[in-house]
Amino acid sequence: MAGLMAGFGNFTHAVVRAIPSSLAKEALRTNNLDVDLAKAQLEHEVYVNVLKQKLGLEVIELPADESLPDCVFVEDAAVVCGDTALITRPGAESRRKETEAMRQALKQLDLNIVEMTDENATLDGGDVLFTGREFFVGLSKRTNQKGAEILADAFKDYAVSTVPVLGGLHLKSFCSMGGPGLIVIGSSEPAQKTLKVFEKLKDHMLIPVSNMEKVKVDGALTCCSVLINKTANN
Repeated sequence: MAGLMAGFGNFTHAVVRAIPSSLAKEALRTNNLDVDLAKAQLEHEVYVNVLKQKLGLEVIELPADESLPDCVFVEDAAVVCGDTALITRPGAESRRKETEAMRQALKQLDLNIVEMTDENATLDGGDVLFTGREFFVGLSKRTNQKGAEILADAFKDYAVSTVPVLGGLHLKSFCSMGGPGLIVIGSSEPAQKTLKVFEKLKDHMLIPVSNMEKVKVDGALTCCSVLINKTANN
């Protein structure tokens, strides 16, 4: 684990988006669980405060859009590595307008914007796992081979491997990197079993963050931010 994380860059900025009221009833989901909107918004507020206060990131907060009930899950709208930002083409057609606000936010950070214009390609950022040395792209209901190929073309300095996603919504529904020395663990039973393993890794910082409401609409912690490393040269 230590060797794998060593190449993973530090982050300076994060882009997040507020939760619209429409999330509770209209967000896409694979179950019929009721979402407590107030609790979801409180959990999100705590999450954003962790990014600001615990991790010291400069956080760009985008406003909610009631016409886009899934818009809080900003990770799916872009993949950022170094000074390049790939604007994705989400697999769910109802989510494709979410990229507009993300594009503007990333332009303001002076990143090089790459557009995914091929109408045969789909890519959700939740299917993209960057280890610091290579990309793994989950082939799922939301991401296809063409989307993975466009990502590989956008980030030519890194190897890109595809991974079939046979269960769960995205690749990062069940695996994620938290950053150098940081592992973020959810509160579900499978996550808590994993936590018992990670607790043995004394060199890592663990920050408990609740995600009980957003998980009801298939949202994980990593879904709620796009992390960026703005170096002095960017």
